[in-house]
Amino acid sequence: MAGASMKDIKLRVKSVQSTMQITKAMELVASSKLRRAKENAERRRPFFDILHETLTDIAVSNRDFSSPYLVQRPVKKSCYVVIAGDRGLAGGYNTNVFKLAAAHMAGKECAVLPIGKKSVEYFSRHGYELVSQQYASVESLGHNECEDIASVLTEAYRNGEFDELFVVYTNFVSMLTQDPAVMKILPIHDVRSENDSGRKAPLILYEPSCAAVYNAIVPQYVTGILFCAASESLASELGARRTAMDAASKNAGEMIDELNLRYNRARQGAITQEITEIVAGAEQ
Repeated sequence: MAGASMKDIKLRVKSVQSTMQITKAMELVASSKLRRAKENAERRRPFFDILHETLTDIAVSNRDFSSPYLVQRPVKKSCYVVIAGDRGLAGGYNTNVFKLAAAHMAGKECAVLPIGKKSVEYFSRHGYELVSQQYASVESLGHNECEDIASVLTEAYRNGEFDELFVVYTNFVSMLTQDPAVMKILPIHDVRSENDSGRKAPLILYEPSCAAVYNAIVPQYVTGILFCAASESLASELGARRTAMDAASKNAGEMIDELNLRYNRARQGAITQEITEIVAGAEQ
C-alpha cells in the first residue's frame, strides 16, 4: 500500500514539475515582450498629446465654425471599442475589462468593435451587435489597422449610425498594477466656452477653413487614441501574465516541496514496516 502511495506521489511531482516548466517559460516570454511593449506605449503617448493640443488650439482660437464631431446630440445608440487580450492565463486582466465594459453598457443600445481574440469571443458569445470581427490580435495591431478602424468609426458617426463612441482598455501603471478604463472619444468635448476668458487666441490661418482642417484631423486623433490604447492594453496584458505566471511558478514550487515531504514520510514508513516485518520473522 505504501509502495503504491509512493508511486502516486512521484507521478504527481513529475506532473507539477512539467507544469512549472511551462509557467516559467511563459513568464520569461512575457517578461521579454513586456519591455518592448512598455517602451512602445511610452513612446506613442506624445502623438496623442500633440493631436489633442492641436484640436484644442483650433477650437479655442476659432469660434465661428461648427463640426459634427463637436455637436452633442441626443444619444440613441452608443459604440464601444473594447480592447482585451489575445490569450488567457493573465489573471483577472480580461475579466476586469469585460466587467467594466458590461457595467458601462448596461441599459444602452450599443454596438461593439472588439479588439483581441478574447474580446471577439466574449462579445460574440453574449450576442452583442458587432461592427467587425477582423481585429482578433492586439499584438499585431499596427498604426494602419488603427487608421482603418478610425476611418470606419468616424464615417459611421458622421452618418448618424451611433451618437457617441467609447474605448474600453487597460492603463499600464506598473508591472503589478493595470487599471481598466473607459474613455469617451466622440463627440469631442467642446473647450471653447471654458476658454472664453483664458489664453489669447493664436493668430493662425487655417486653409481651406478651420472646419475642414478640424474634420480632417479628428480621424487621426481617433487613430492616435486607439493606437495608444492598444499599446497600453498590450503592455498591461503582458504585465498581468508575467505576474500570474510568477505566482503559478511559486505555487508549483511550494506544492513540489510538500509532495517531496509526503514522499519521504511514505518512504520512511515503508522502510520502518519492512524492518519490523524482518525482525518479527527472525524472532519466530
